[in-house]
Amino acid sequence: MKKEEADYIKIMSDCTLCPRNCHADRLGGKTGYCGQTAEIKAARAALHFWEEPCISGDNGSGTVFFSGCVLRCVFCQNRNIAESRAGREITVERLADIFLELQEKKANNINLVTPTHFVPQIALALERAKEAGLRIPVVYNTGSYEKADTLKRMDGLVDIYLPDMKYVSPALAQRYSHAPDYFETASLAVAEMVRQVGEPVFDGNTGLMKKGVIVRHLVLPGCTADSKKVIRYLYQTYGDRIFISIMNQYTPIGEFLESPELNRRVSRREYDRVVDFALELGVENGFIQEGETAEESFIPEFDGEGL
Repeated sequence: MKKEEADYIKIMSDCTLCPRNCHADRLGGKTGYCGQTAEIKAARAALHFWEEPCISGDNGSGTVFFSGCVLRCVFCQNRNIAESRAGREITVERLADIFLELQEKKANNINLVTPTHFVPQIALALERAKEAGLRIPVVYNTGSYEKADTLKRMDGLVDIYLPDMKYVSPALAQRYSHAPDYFETASLAVAEMVRQVGEPVFDGNTGLMKKGVIVRHLVLPGCTADSKKVIRYLYQTYGDRIFISIMNQYTPIGEFLESPELNRRVSRREYDRVVDFALELGVENGFIQEGETAEESFIPEFDGEGL
């Protein structure tokens, strides 16, 4: 048995890939918090045009949405796939082919959305795809509830990290993401991402990012004080070594009976407060959203396209 195969069997038979440490025998068909067995499950693989401009560009980002999630935030816009209600199983070989097919469609990059619980399988697929001619950048798109040791498995395979930094407050992290240790965990994860890919590098002709880290922060209703803490932490820790993307696209999905404060969109005044705070701190490497971005139409159909 090859070392890689033995390593894979060990991981998937007693899964501790994410901070939940479920110890689920996913290889034996069991599931942990993420809701997934060892079989890769995805809901969509297609060109996606709603990321930051340096990711989507004109051609779109070759985005693979994986089913399941290690966070499952109560306000999740992708709830159908986060809770595994959508998606189909694919093999490592098929995933490698999907990466190459997206490249043939002129995608600017390969964008792995919510990949944490499939890291060993994705790493294998990327290695095969790169051997077969995959040359565009690989983006790792995550909620940041990650173990640094798991991220190390992607070292050399990922060019761009696109993590969230959702909260500083343990109370908010518990209330909305069932993860009171979120900030401590996400901080270590982002540090590992920056260690791997370093400072931002862009294509001088297209403006597309070739390498680097963009940390996203979604402003939530009534949470501007915590948002400011997130921005301050990121800027004081990394300065211009990362980009900070401040997002106003929070969209209430359904009705939140246990968290009624989430039953509205973020006001323009709330969002402007956070952006102004970032500018006052001195943030220059950043993205902001303008216009009506808080629309359900920005949420793609998880219909199995491209799988």
